[in-house]
Amino acid sequence: MLALTVKPRTPGSLAVLEVPDPEPGPGELLVEGVALGVCGTDVEISLGDYGTAPDGRERLVLGHESLGRVRTAPEGSGFAAGDLVVGVVRRPDPEPCPACAHGEFDMCRNNRYTERGIEARDGFGSQLWSIETDYAVKLSPSLSTVGVLMEPTTVVAKAWEQIDKINTRSWQDPKRVLVTGAGPIGLLAALLGAQRGLQVHVLDRSTTGVKPRMVSALGGEYHHGDLDEVAKQVQPDIVIEATGSPEVAIGVVNLVSPAGIVCMTSVTPVGHMVEVDAGTLNRELVLENRVVFGSVNANLRHYRAAAEALAEADTTWLEQLITRRVPLAKAADAFERGADDIKVVIDL
Repeated sequence: MLALTVKPRTPGSLAVLEVPDPEPGPGELLVEGVALGVCGTDVEISLGDYGTAPDGRERLVLGHESLGRVRTAPEGSGFAAGDLVVGVVRRPDPEPCPACAHGEFDMCRNNRYTERGIEARDGFGSQLWSIETDYAVKLSPSLSTVGVLMEPTTVVAKAWEQIDKINTRSWQDPKRVLVTGAGPIGLLAALLGAQRGLQVHVLDRSTTGVKPRMVSALGGEYHHGDLDEVAKQVQPDIVIEATGSPEVAIGVVNLVSPAGIVCMTSVTPVGHMVEVDAGTLNRELVLENRVVFGSVNANLRHYRAAAEALAEADTTWLEQLITRRVPLAKAADAFERGADDIKVVIDL
């Protein structure tokens, strides 16, 4: 079969190669790959920034945003041939740490976890892949064209879960959410905010294209002006930061209402210096009872929540997130970001 592979920490090693077909073990599904989403993590691995091949191997099969159809399933597993599935990315560490032992492997304490397509496990960028039934999640058949959005949706499902938990620290009835950044994470965060009945506001640099229309279709308001001015207008109770801009990440901290919550979902570049009035930052956090937290990755609970959120969403709206599809043979084209790209998908 063909697979999208890379030699980790070796720039320029991205290649589609012939590799052996997987042989599913007991309790595993054999899955036909349908599509693979490409995100910033994949690009960084392809540039040699990080990544680890499986033990004894030089190359890693890339890809963690999966979508496939079951070819074979163990009897009594709850799966059947033809089922639409995605694979969970992370696996608990072998010890395990307390978080992994309680199923919260997205919160692993000792960093001995492994991840499909990233850290010591082959990913889903192949025409066939196998997976343990405990780490496969079934999707509604209605999501056959957009189910590849599942993994990024798990990221925001977790973020919203954590926001909901933080809200229980005091009486809080949030009305308005401001999402900074209208990439896949930002737009999916806005979707889940709209599903919660919140007034949704999205701030992004784009002034044309599909993004403003997508926010409007959610019943939200799209902004592209100055961050401070937008925040004064919106007065958000919740901010979800998804730009990856250090200036914006720092800027949003003091822009929420009293007892407001800021969730950081983007990973900003290292070494980018921003001048900050640390005294004011600390003072406002304390006196206004604000919370700032980061959220990344997802566990099984978040995958199931994401599957429900996608099934509830308008498929036509979701399809607009996928702005470009490329065949596996031309997978390298997916790593060259276009000006209007939101989510690029490789057809397997």
